[in-house]
Amino acid sequence: MQYAHKYDVTDFHGALLDIMGVMNQPQRDNTLLSEAGVSLDQILFPLLITIDRYGPLGVVELADRLGRDYTTVSRQVKRLEAQALVQKKPGATDKRVSEVSTSAQGKALTMKIAQARMTLMNQIFSDWQEDEVGSLFRLVRKYANSIKGE
Repeated sequence: MQYAHKYDVTDFHGALLDIMGVMNQPQRDNTLLSEAGVSLDQILFPLLITIDRYGPLGVVELADRLGRDYTTVSRQVKRLEAQALVQKKPGATDKRVSEVSTSAQGKALTMKIAQARMTLMNQIFSDWQEDEVGSLFRLVRKYANSIKGE
């Protein structure tokens, strides 16, 4: 297949790596949890957010989304279950596969986190123009859809 454009994606790729590097810093998660007034083991934080955003989903899919080992994620999901933040049920299409979803208590926590995220991110965008923020959001969503194959 021949493509009409050949873009130099070096700077774009570097920016994505910078963003991922910052987002993967444990202190960023701790800042967000603190702003939300939520006490949660930092290692469980990405699991709870991913389950809330994409659930219900199986543990294998959850592990794939997070780039973690299935057995590790399975143990971590059990910890979230013990804290009553998630619940497991038989899968909607395959009863042999358990699917995990956010419980009411977990949803209350993720809503606090979402509000704190909005506060912190709006601070970052405080000196941006409204049209710049809108363009960024629209284009990042378009890029995300493209790499997902939509």
